[in-house]
Amino acid sequence: MTPSIETRIRNALPLCLMCTVWVGCESEAPAPAPSSAEPHVVANTPVEAGRYLVIIGGCNDCHTEGFLQTEGDVPEEEWLAGSAMGWRGPWGTTYAKNLRLRVQEITEDQWVSMLHTRTALPPMPWMNINQMSEADARALYQYIKSLGPKGDAMPTVVPPDQEPTTPYLSLEPQNLPSQ
Repeated sequence: MTPSIETRIRNALPLCLMCTVWVGCESEAPAPAPSSAEPHVVANTPVEAGRYLVIIGGCNDCHTEGFLQTEGDVPEEEWLAGSAMGWRGPWGTTYAKNLRLRVQEITEDQWVSMLHTRTALPPMPWMNINQMSEADARALYQYIKSLGPKGDAMPTVVPPDQEPTTPYLSLEPQNLPSQ
């Protein structure tokens, strides 16, 4: 016995919906398919996802000159070119790298590996960055790469026993309880 047209439509509907959703979600540059168990940002393109991550992750706070001082009033074309404002603590003085130059030097796979394995000096929160999903790490790379190269390399680390010659913010702990 041949199933009725209603039965055939009812049976085919889930497949049609799945295909419609899958095809409708494609864009010119689709994001890599993350595992369903891995949290990640969903956006129309990886570049849009990366831009969102930069904003909500506070990347500009350190990696964009003057961003904190102007409460974010820095044009996007200036973003992520590094900052010569140092971050001084017991580890010495560190500087936020020029990410726009950094992504020109390494591949996307190297970037992802770096974000997942690097441990370096504060204040960069590597323990948190190491947990970023692969899809988000790739989106971040693609966004930064889309900005193009700009600016110069930032100063290198100043050891704790040396005085920095650049402006810096002190992250020295104060009023710690005695042990």
